[in-house]
Amino acid sequence: MGKTYERIDGRLRTFIEAQPLFFTASAPLSADGTVNLSPKGLRGSFVVLDELTVAYLDFAGSNAETIAHLRENGRITLMWCAFQGPPTIVRVHGTGEAVFRDDPRFAGLLARFPDIDPAPHGLRAVIVVRAERIRDSCGYAVPFMAYEDDRDLHGRRFAREDDSSLSAYFGSKEHIATSLDGLPGLPLPLPPSGG
Repeated sequence: MGKTYERIDGRLRTFIEAQPLFFTASAPLSADGTVNLSPKGLRGSFVVLDELTVAYLDFAGSNAETIAHLRENGRITLMWCAFQGPPTIVRVHGTGEAVFRDDPRFAGLLARFPDIDPAPHGLRAVIVVRAERIRDSCGYAVPFMAYEDDRDLHGRRFAREDDSSLSAYFGSKEHIATSLDGLPGLPLPLPPSGG
């Protein structure tokens, strides 16, 4: 049966940090708005900042739904599943914020990710999530699957972009600056990566 936790520490933190994949869920306030669910990977792109705060790197993609939803209402849920070992699912329900490249906090947050080079991935923001509810549940129906390695396709695709061409790429996509439901998404033009 599921259990609620006061903080992300001990066994719970060890489990979360060991997972190569997690999912994010967010939604606009509108009753007919589009619910978004996204897989997140790449080793080193997720960190536990403290017992109630986690963060992950938001890389280039074809939309920016999570960013748009966080800008509108801040609601987000993160979920991890055990695909190896004991069956476990962990969810962190909380309030999130996209910290963009021109934010004074950005460099300090980025320093908390020493195990990944974000340069080849078109880094857009650091998503910071403050936990409001932390729960686990059984993962009896989650299949066993083996993690082999991260795909290198994302890095290979976006490593050839500089700040200017990355901004142009984002500007060419229909749902980067504006979400599927018309909410403000990623602010463009993209600030310089050193900003």
